[in-house]
Amino acid sequence: MTRAGFYLARLLRQEAPLAAMSVAQADLLAGLAGKSVALVGNARSLAETRHGAEIDAQDVVVRINRAPMPSVASHGTRTDWLALATRLGAQDRARIGAGRYLWMSHKRKRLDWQTATSHGFYLHPLADYADLQSRLGAQPTTGAMMIDLLLRSDLRQLTLYGFDFFASLSLSGSRSAKDVPHDFTSEADFVAGLMAQDNRLIRR
Repeated sequence: MTRAGFYLARLLRQEAPLAAMSVAQADLLAGLAGKSVALVGNARSLAETRHGAEIDAQDVVVRINRAPMPSVASHGTRTDWLALATRLGAQDRARIGAGRYLWMSHKRKRLDWQTATSHGFYLHPLADYADLQSRLGAQPTTGAMMIDLLLRSDLRQLTLYGFDFFASLSLSGSRSAKDVPHDFTSEADFVAGLMAQDNRLIRR
């Protein structure tokens, strides 16, 4: 697709041309078979830990949005996949150095050309977003969408770091729970239910 065609499809909300730029979900998930995956959230409480080496030791490290990493000791350094629901500036893109970008937001108008044309780009289906939104009763966070997506694969283990469901707020900003369109109680219950059913999922 040309750059002009991309912007036209985005403007007119033409999903099919945008989806054609993405790797297939089955192909994305096939690459996780048998692997350990770290999904690193942005809770402030993670900065008080020393999980960095453990995070970097996983086979695949997935981070979220601007992926703040205040210290190597708490957060590690690697980013194999970056799950996005916001535009990423050049400075953050260079700092994070992600190997693959996943656009998880239903808001296609925020998707930028650089991300959409990156190697291994993945566009999360709108139907999957709507299904999880219905189950949670609110807009899902990028983290919840990633948990839902990753557990569809044949990964060996999925470990969550920096997920306290906004109890300690976020390293990404100063907003409180009332300022964001998510239901963190619902998401906490969602994750607890998954952990009870699937022993591959653990939370640090």
